[in-house]
Amino acid sequence: MSGILVHLMRHGAPQQPGLLLGHRDDAPTPAGVARCVTRAMGLAFDRVVSSDLRRSSIPAAQIAVTRRQSHDLDPRWRELDFGAWDGLAPHQLDPSVQARFWDDPETFAPPGGERWSHLCARVGDALTQIDRASLIVTHGGAMRAALSVLFGFDHRQVWAFELPYGAFVSLRVWPGDGLPAAQIITLDSGKPA
Repeated sequence: MSGILVHLMRHGAPQQPGLLLGHRDDAPTPAGVARCVTRAMGLAFDRVVSSDLRRSSIPAAQIAVTRRQSHDLDPRWRELDFGAWDGLAPHQLDPSVQARFWDDPETFAPPGGERWSHLCARVGDALTQIDRASLIVTHGGAMRAALSVLFGFDHRQVWAFELPYGAFVSLRVWPGDGLPAAQIITLDSGKPA
């Protein structure tokens, strides 16, 4: 069996980059949408799935129209919920509190926010539903959670992946009982080599 091709793409640049957007529903810039559409041109897929947040769903809808394919919204592909930190810039947070979060997002989740394990669980659940070649337009945190779930990377390892706006990771997955087995084919940040 050859497996199923899955592309995880980070959404287009938001109107206010550099913020912890989490579940805040900001729209992407027109240039951010165009970048995602252009980046998807060379990818093979049969359907488009996205987070229901506009910074993912708007470029995904445009890609689907361009490719004449269906587009499904799936809130399991949302970014980590930063709770009280949603919409704040990192410099607005107490550096020691922020450092504890990045060091251990499970124990030190943002106030009113989501634990790392919850993000991994919902993304893992979404991964078990993949049944054909798909482009999933999502968020940096959800992409990192997918890599963590599929390959056993811990949170420190997945933070090391550079995933700028419009970056994508191409995977081959083999469905089975529980989580699919997977192989990374390409990690493309869109930066010149």
